[in-house]
Amino acid sequence: MIHLARILVILMLGTMVYAQEESGTIEVTVAGFDNEKGQVLIGLYNSEALWLKKTYKGRTGQIENGKSKAVFTNIPNGVYAISVFHDEDNDGKLDTNFLGIPSEDTGSSNDAPARFGPPKWEKAKFEVKGTTVKQIINL
Repeated sequence: MIHLARILVILMLGTMVYAQEESGTIEVTVAGFDNEKGQVLIGLYNSEALWLKKTYKGRTGQIENGKSKAVFTNIPNGVYAISVFHDEDNDGKLDTNFLGIPSEDTGSSNDAPARFGPPKWEKAKFEVKGTTVKQIINL
């Protein structure tokens, strides 16, 4: 009976370690703000099909000393991308001009460029593999 109890404890510990490795953390630092008005909206996306359409998770951050930080915890292993914008007027929407070009600063994971349109998923994506991933995004 004691032998069986030991086996069960070993199996449970192994399962707990395995479960911990099934998710990770994403630490996001956004830098390069022109001012500290408003807030920063940070969207985490988990698929190319939903990129810039529907966030998987979102965070709102305050700007202090030209930076903002956010943390996403318990993120399942997989491929993700981040999009951010400086919501200077606190309306929760990305303001654009009459051509649809953003008039508020934007950025993406891996500092993916936004040339002639929004950044591409392929340039912004990164992988979570049970550890902490750090992304520094410059506006």
